Amino acid sequence: MNTRTYDILNAIAAEGGENQRMLAEKSGYSLGTVNRSIKVLTDEGYIDDKLSLTPKTIDLLKERAPQRAVILAAGYGMRMVPINTEIPKGLIEVKGEPLIERLIKQLQQAGINEIYVVVGFMKERYEYLIDEFGVQLIVNEEYAHKNNLYSLKLAEKHLQNAYVMPCDFYCNFNPFNRYELYSWYMVSDALTKDSTVRVNRKMELVRTSGDDTGNAMIGLSYFTGEDAAALREKILDYSTKPRCDSWFWEECIFNGNKMTVPARILKGSDVFEINTYEQLREIDSNSNHLRTDAINTAVAALGCEENEIRNISILKKGMTNRSFLFTCRDKRYIMRIPGEGTSMLINRGEEASVYESIAGKGICDDIIYINPENGYKITAFLENSRCCDPLNMEDVKKCMDKLRSFHGEKFKVSHEFDLFKKLEFYESLWAGSPSAYRDYEKTKKNVLSLRPYIEANIGEKILCHIDSVPDNFLFVNNKGTEELRLIDWEYAAMQDPHLDIAMFCIYALYDREQIDKVIDLYFEGACPQNIRIKIYCYIAVSGLLWSNWCEYKRNIGVEFGEYSLRQYRYAKDYYKIAAALIKQGEVKQ
Repeated sequence: MNTRTYDILNAIAAEGGENQRMLAEKSGYSLGTVNRSIKVLTDEGYIDDKLSLTPKTIDLLKERAPQRAVILAAGYGMRMVPINTEIPKGLIEVKGEPLIERLIKQLQQAGINEIYVVVGFMKERYEYLIDEFGVQLIVNEEYAHKNNLYSLKLAEKHLQNAYVMPCDFYCNFNPFNRYELYSWYMVSDALTKDSTVRVNRKMELVRTSGDDTGNAMIGLSYFTGEDAAALREKILDYSTKPRCDSWFWEECIFNGNKMTVPARILKGSDVFEINTYEQLREIDSNSNHLRTDAINTAVAALGCEENEIRNISILKKGMTNRSFLFTCRDKRYIMRIPGEGTSMLINRGEEASVYESIAGKGICDDIIYINPENGYKITAFLENSRCCDPLNMEDVKKCMDKLRSFHGEKFKVSHEFDLFKKLEFYESLWAGSPSAYRDYEKTKKNVLSLRPYIEANIGEKILCHIDSVPDNFLFVNNKGTEELRLIDWEYAAMQDPHLDIAMFCIYALYDREQIDKVIDLYFEGACPQNIRIKIYCYIAVSGLLWSNWCEYKRNIGVEFGEYSLRQYRYAKDYYKIAAALIKQGEVKQ
């Protein structure tokens, strides 16, 4: 049987088969389709001539009936910025009811009480669901760097006769049934460029190509029989492959360019995927979660109405913060929201004092608002801008010229970035946990042995950027004139200006030849040997500093992968380089 015939049989099972016209109304199919389906069902022994179910159908309904559900709620919900900084997306309220509570209630109304919720980000906020609704939580500890394919892998034992769904959609009616006769994947008839699938004439879901629009993907699906077994097999296979870490679970139901299960299509006016602040505002303009601290701050700072904050989009997640871009009165702005654990790392009052000291000098981005207590910051978006390309030496030369010019101003602030105290401080944040590196104590001892040489070769301390990495140098095309701005001054403080050179190099992951080239660019080919060695020492110390920083972040669930490993490697390699050169100089003396 095809899916239409199954749908007619399902309608008879759910509503009774009083007459063909009522079945057409209930199923949404034409009267002709209903009549043809009834003939097939009668001929194959699924119904009798009174449109009553036969024992054959009753057995089939029992075999394929929904038994359980898996709700995926582990992710950050990054597109929900700024709401996702305060609450996980499953608990966002629409019309006074949290999304996930509505889904659970709808499932239970359909007789489905075996419900699994895969949680990760803000997992503690979902704990009450266990007592309130009798659900079971499955914790995804790797939500920060793996997509929802891994979340579904953790629930792979519960996929037979199961609904699988995200936690962030809203349906005007209950989309769950006591009877399901085949597997399907839900989309709406609304077309969008964000979708990767479209429904073809055969009711199959096929991949879109290029700039084609597709049917909005709701993500709700049902699996029974062989389809559930095939899904489980692919999930177990793909979840072992690192290249699949960023995949959505839907990749497991593709065979080439076509999904292996048919589409279930709902009207776009009946079902809504709520992925963004603006989608929430569109469906429920009175939702309490529209009134976030971030939006309230933007409204006050810009003197606008809440509905004038538009076109909100997440920017690339930074290493310390989450930021989003938005439009207000035809101008674009960036709002920074401090990330996880940031309050332990950054003194926002000191940061505000740095911006005050360099205001109006054309050095940094244009600050509209900064809060010295919680770290919220709004800046004017720099149109026609790009980051420094660390592999383009013309770019790098301009950055070193900018850095030298900034250092030449000799700005002063009242706080200092003590490299060695910070190193110990980041280690203290591990709260007694050992380092992930077996030779950490030896590496640390070696790095600390460079301190006397550094201190013997420091000149005047001035305001330094400290986080002077290539990504923080912005080239701005202003009416044909190129300007260079240095942004993100969170770590800025009094220090040896040569530390900024080391920081640029280690973030760019340069080798020694490239590092020497950058040093020569900054000093215009006239770097004294003792200063070059000191910069090597800074590279070793800074490598261990940021390695310790990464270890703290790892302990709170934020991973930085290769960056962390490379920083630890700088600590070890440049200790050896610097120590050998220091010893060589001593021998010559």
